[in-house]
Amino acid sequence: MSRVYEEIDDRLAAFLLRQPVFFVSTAPLAADGHINLSPKGLTGTFSVLGPRRVAYLDLTGSGVETIAHLRENGRIVVMVCAFQGPPRILRLHGRGTPHLPGSRRFEELRPCFAEAPGVRSIIDIEVTRIADSCGFGVPRMQFVDERPDLGRWADRKGPEGVAAYQAEKNRVSLDGLPGVPAQSVE
Repeated sequence: MSRVYEEIDDRLAAFLLRQPVFFVSTAPLAADGHINLSPKGLTGTFSVLGPRRVAYLDLTGSGVETIAHLRENGRIVVMVCAFQGPPRILRLHGRGTPHLPGSRRFEELRPCFAEAPGVRSIIDIEVTRIADSCGFGVPRMQFVDERPDLGRWADRKGPEGVAAYQAEKNRVSLDGLPGVPAQSVE
């Protein structure tokens, strides 16, 4: 039942934008490096930019693996599962680039997303493979609400506090790869 698509058409874009959560996976080049898989979500943080291009608003977190891996090798896959409605899994393989606040590309892409405190970067993905699979093994789950915790945390810390947190927690990955430089918070 799996299918490979040439591009993200209107139907696939609508499916992607309807899902409340997506997963991002990256890996370093080192064979003994840590593979990363991160859940993402929150309304207005994912955007379909074209038939082979998507991006998401990367909010400050406790790790910086995605940015570090993309800076090293660019490989990324985004996976979206239908937890409601017909079963489906859609994977977008591609090459990702992190754009940090203050960069030209960040400023160009920022209007594509909702306002959010604690923005760390925009992850811009050139999609090289679009494929779905059945999703028969994915449970049906009901979306209740978004968690306000990350926004509250960033608001409490303020821009300077978030920048200090990034300087402490987001400078290098688990494997010692460069993450974000100090003072990259929006």
